[in-house]
Amino acid sequence: MPTILLTAPYMLPFVTRFKPLFKHYHLNLIVPEVNERLSEREILAYAGQFDGTVCGDDRYSAEVIEACTPRLKVISKWGTGIDSIDKAAAARLGVMIGNTPNAFTLPVADSVLGYILAFARRLHWMDRGMKAGEWMKLPGRSLSECTLGVVGVGNVGKAVLRRARGFGMRLLVNDIVPIATDFIAEMRLEVLPLKELLSQADFISINCDLNPTSFHLFNRQTFGWVKPGAILINTARGPVVDEPALVEALQSGQLGGAGLDVFEVEPLPLESPLLKMDHVMLAAHNSNSSPAAWERVHKNTIRNLLVGLGIACGDLDAVFESCGK
Repeated sequence: MPTILLTAPYMLPFVTRFKPLFKHYHLNLIVPEVNERLSEREILAYAGQFDGTVCGDDRYSAEVIEACTPRLKVISKWGTGIDSIDKAAAARLGVMIGNTPNAFTLPVADSVLGYILAFARRLHWMDRGMKAGEWMKLPGRSLSECTLGVVGVGNVGKAVLRRARGFGMRLLVNDIVPIATDFIAEMRLEVLPLKELLSQADFISINCDLNPTSFHLFNRQTFGWVKPGAILINTARGPVVDEPALVEALQSGQLGGAGLDVFEVEPLPLESPLLKMDHVMLAAHNSNSSPAAWERVHKNTIRNLLVGLGIACGDLDAVFESCGK
C-alpha cells in the first residue's frame, strides 16, 4: 500500500475531508506539522518512508530527491510554481513532477489591481485616519493618469494588463521571451527594456517566474532605475526581489511604497523592517485566495499524484465530489 507525505498548506486544514478519498485509493498518509513549507532537513527526516508527496513550496533539492528515491515516484505540487523542486534531479531519477498551470491567474491578477487601487486612491490610509478620529483628504490619483509596468507577461501578467487597460492606464511591458504581436497590438502595449520601463512606471507589477534569470532581478542597481515614488507590487516569488535592497529603496523614498504578497523568507520574520513601514501593504502569500480555484487545484493535485503512482483514477470526479467541501 503506497504511502503519501501530505504537506500542502492549503490541503492540511481539510485533511479529514480527504482521508476517505485516500482510503478509497488504498493510500496511507503521513501528515507532519507544517509551518508554510518543509525545509530540506525536515523532508530528509521522512526519506525512504513515502512513495509520493502532495506538497507546497517544500525544498525538494537534488540531495532530498536522491535520498527519497528509489521509493519516491511522484512529487505532486499543490499550485503552479515548481521552482522549489530540482527538476533536473527529478528527471534523472525518474520522479514525476505534477502541478496545475494557470491555477490562480484570475485571483492573483485581481490582487494586483487591488493593490494599485488602494495606493492610487489611498484607501487604506484614509480608512485608518478616519478610525483614528482624523478628517483627512489625502491626494489620490485616477488610474487613467498612471503608467503601469508589468515585468513578466505570462498568464498572470496578461490578466493584469487586461484589467489595467479597462482603467485607462498606460501599459509598459518587459519579458525575456517574445510577447505575441497580436496581444501587443490588442492591448496597445509598449515593449521596453527593463531600465526604461522602471524609469517611467508609476506602478511596477512583478509577474515573472522565479528562475536563474529572475533571481534578485530587483536589486540595488535596478531600484536605482526606478522612477522616484513608484509603487512596487510583488505577487510572484519573493526571491525575485533582493529584500535588503527593497528595504533601502523604501527607506530612502526611491520607492513610494510596496504591496507584497511574497517574501524571500516565508513566513516573514517578525524582525523584518517591512512590518513597521506605513507605506507598505503586506499579505501572507495569499493572492491566490479563491475557494473555487482551490477546489480545482485540490482535484488536479490528487489526479497528478495518482497518475504518478500508476493508479487508475477514472472515478476521481465522483470520489472527489463524495468528499464534499
